[in-house]
Amino acid sequence: MSAEPAAPQAASAEPPGPGPTGAGPDFSLLLVPPRARTGWRLVPARIGAMCTVELQKLRHDRTELYTRAVQPALWLLIFGETFTGLKAIPTGGIPYLDFLAPGIIAQSAMFIAIFYGIMIIWERDSGVLTKLLVTPTPRAALVTGKAFAAGVKAVLQAAVVVLIAAVLGVAMTWNPLRLLGVVAVVLLGSAFFSCLSMAIAGIVLTRDRLMGIGQAITMPLFFASNALYPLDLMPGWLQAVSKANPLSYQVDALRGLLIGTPSHLPLDFAVLVFATLLGIAASSALLGRLAR
Repeated sequence: MSAEPAAPQAASAEPPGPGPTGAGPDFSLLLVPPRARTGWRLVPARIGAMCTVELQKLRHDRTELYTRAVQPALWLLIFGETFTGLKAIPTGGIPYLDFLAPGIIAQSAMFIAIFYGIMIIWERDSGVLTKLLVTPTPRAALVTGKAFAAGVKAVLQAAVVVLIAAVLGVAMTWNPLRLLGVVAVVLLGSAFFSCLSMAIAGIVLTRDRLMGIGQAITMPLFFASNALYPLDLMPGWLQAVSKANPLSYQVDALRGLLIGTPSHLPLDFAVLVFATLLGIAASSALLGRLAR
């Protein structure tokens, strides 16, 4: 008699693992798709992805960090040292170079962020922005990712300025908690100014116009703040302008954290957070005009 056919073996519910020797490839990740992010995890994931993409550009070309370090170094070396010797600006017994260093950190961060809209217009011209807008990524996440990528660049720039200031003898704190506060302040301030730049880009639509407007507002924002001199030395109308300038609150927070001067940290952080959220909302609303 012929032997009965063997019963078929039950299929395993688990994907095939490595071979008997344990050296074979494991294809289980290819057979099982990753779990999709939903709900509250979606937006942070998209923000992180957009921020990573922006920082990859810096990884491939670091010359931007070196070239942008020249201007704050000149401010500290020439302007700071000169006015420290002149003693023309009263700073309450604090050496003027110490008083100036936090203002230069805020200035360098603003100068990085205020022209960030040019990158958005370049992405529009190259077709990248249109592809990003048709993805499921919310516009607010797209803008926030770019804004905080500008903030990370500004933090790297701030680290360079801090090192230069330390070499020049500026008495700064090295308390880790205070330094984390400095990082947060620089991130928030840079995020606001980059969102301001992207909002202006959504209005003017061209690089030449944005460059002109950026150059027209950077120095007024800088001089109408407390970065170079105390508020008490300003005329009344300029003090009112300075109190509406987010850069003043950023400088005030940096001075309080780095050199221990009297500051209003809760108010400073509240203003910076509110300004950043307002900037994200405005630039998100205007972003669609660039792709039309």
